[in-house]
Amino acid sequence: MQIVQISDLHVGSQFLQEKFDILVKEVNELNPDVIVITGDLTNEGLMGEYKKCKSLLEKFKTKKIITISGNHDYRNTGYLLFKKYFPFETVNELDDDVVLVTVGTARPDRNEGEVGHRQNLWLERTMKKYKDKIKIVAMHHHLIAIPDTGSDQLTVVDAGDVLRTVLDSKVDVVLCGHKHRPWAWNFKTLTVVNAGTATSERVRGLFENTYNILTISNKKIQVDLKIVGGKRMPIDELVNNYNLLDDQ
Repeated sequence: MQIVQISDLHVGSQFLQEKFDILVKEVNELNPDVIVITGDLTNEGLMGEYKKCKSLLEKFKTKKIITISGNHDYRNTGYLLFKKYFPFETVNELDDDVVLVTVGTARPDRNEGEVGHRQNLWLERTMKKYKDKIKIVAMHHHLIAIPDTGSDQLTVVDAGDVLRTVLDSKVDVVLCGHKHRPWAWNFKTLTVVNAGTATSERVRGLFENTYNILTISNKKIQVDLKIVGGKRMPIDELVNNYNLLDDQ
């Protein structure tokens, strides 16, 4: 199975159409089973942005697109529009071996993320039902602070509770967006994967637009970073070799 993680499109004033066109061509050539978009599809949560984004996403060729709202999508009461334009299921059994669960972290008129006590309890109960599957959790806000992103006050405010839940319920991967900086943290059985921005001008740390490619085979997960219009590499190569930044 192949899953493409795209994040932080920011359709609106910061959107780069030429990057999106390249992104569509590359992703369609991959022919992934699933595309997961981890938030900030729009820049200001406006109806015109939602309409344009919905039209743009129709260019992808895949069996399933899973969308998650971000803090930018919630601006200007955009949270009322998100459900209209991008209806979604929180539990997605992708095949007999893989389940992907989405968690909402965006809140109206707040930039920081929060899972909340009730949603965290629900997540724990839900994930423990899938003992023999590869378990993926996807959310917008980053669960753990990321290098090269400055002073961090915008992480999930109840991150400690959520980390305990995902570790206790043996989640394999957590997918995050929000900070526009690709990165991965490995905790033995758990990997927390952060996506860069795929199509906005607000790149950070690694000064390229990027997305992630997850390949699942024989109960193992390989995560690759793909520069839009550029090279593909294991995301660990970026983490373990900071000299990559000197090449930008």
